[in-house]
Amino acid sequence: MDIQSAGEAFIRPGQVLTDRGALSVAARWTQAVSESDGVCVIHLKSGADPRDVTRDLRERGFRASPNHVMIGQPLFFGGPASRPFPVPPIPYRPGRSRSPVVVGLLDTGVAKHPWWAGSEWYGEVDREDYDAPEGAQAGHGTFIAGLLLRQAPDAALAVRRVLDGHGAGDEAHVIRAINRMRERPPQVLNLSFGCHTFDDRPPPLLADALGSLPDTVTVACAGNTASDRPFWPAALSGVVAVGAVDAAQEHRAPFSSYGSWVDACARGEWLASAYLEGGDFSGYASWSGTSFAAALVAGAIADAARDGSALDAARQLLDPDRSRQIPDLGVLVPSSL
Repeated sequence: MDIQSAGEAFIRPGQVLTDRGALSVAARWTQAVSESDGVCVIHLKSGADPRDVTRDLRERGFRASPNHVMIGQPLFFGGPASRPFPVPPIPYRPGRSRSPVVVGLLDTGVAKHPWWAGSEWYGEVDREDYDAPEGAQAGHGTFIAGLLLRQAPDAALAVRRVLDGHGAGDEAHVIRAINRMRERPPQVLNLSFGCHTFDDRPPPLLADALGSLPDTVTVACAGNTASDRPFWPAALSGVVAVGAVDAAQEHRAPFSSYGSWVDACARGEWLASAYLEGGDFSGYASWSGTSFAAALVAGAIADAARDGSALDAARQLLDPDRSRQIPDLGVLVPSSL
């Protein structure tokens, strides 16, 4: 993957995201333009710095951003407490009645697994959205799918693969996937990945894409950076940012990001879920990270939304006057998993 470091953030070298209105202004820096699903990617001429071009376009009133690299579990920033470890098969009982709730899952994809074999939603997953078979983060999406369904067994998933087997993707790919969901928006959207931005400001085009799903509750991991530096999209206004607590659900997990921008937290240590089959793994694993805490919160919201709107369910579940709070991590969403 072609990655450039930019002020302790990672970007695609020579790429700037913007809308069509900025193309004529950016022509002097432009070598080529690619456009799809509402996103224009300007491929810059040699020597043009994506950060400088972004600043110039923003000063002129345009929406612009370098094409930030998104990481499923931000190993480049220190990473979670563990890699996945094999565990024995985990009992799972699918829901008996179908919920109207659909949870959007943007991640590494979802692999075939006994927990959802024969389910209608998995039958609709395109081959290109199957989980990555190889890489340090292969199985990340499958693991999250298992957590979502253990929390909300009657829900359906809408799967889009935006990360490769190393857990890496980019902002343009994520925005396009979100924009493609506008025709059939999910009630809950799980984004267990993110990035720092080059200037620590919100990425405007990603914010616009999520804002186009006004009735969807978006849940994103706060990151495994063990710092209070904003992690996006979690830190965006209107997104439920989720940090991780330890297995006892008492204290912040040592790897978890934290701060005033974190809205909720859940267990993020040594969770067990569905996984890929192969090598030492028989389709199940134990893993740690804020990615998985976010899935627990998204699943809890989805389960609570069976008889009402997801927005109402999220407001009630995350009401600080009704639930316990953890300092710098927001409202605790307890889990028995």
